[in-house]
Amino acid sequence: QVQLVESGGGLVQAGGSLRLSCAASGRTFSTYAMGWFRQAPGKEREFVAGITWRGGRTYYADSVKGRFTISRDNAKNTMYLQMNNLKPDDTAVYSCAVDRYPRREYVVNSRTDYNVWGQGTQVTVSS
Repeated sequence: QVQLVESGGGLVQAGGSLRLSCAASGRTFSTYAMGWFRQAPGKEREFVAGITWRGGRTYYADSVKGRFTISRDNAKNTMYLQMNNLKPDDTAVYSCAVDRYPRREYVVNSRTDYNVWGQGTQVTVSS
């Protein structure tokens, strides 16, 4: 059974940092781009960051550019999101996802381009 499990969320003060992990099991995702999305209460799920299957290209939402860094370790079948200088507006449930198609050499940022999702991890940033 294919499964994505996020971890690393929690409560942090504004200006603090967290590192999220997304561990994949059941099959390898090393030939698929992956991404992070988030959903705040009462809002639509939005794209945060994505990374190509070999890790050579990354793409960020404007709201997190310069503060968040996405990376992956294909040997460990794990993806990461380093979040620095967190703001209260970053409060949301963060979910990782896998691209619908293999070996895309660019990052896609639409929810419909991803077809495997984790359950999410809560990130709360206090002011």
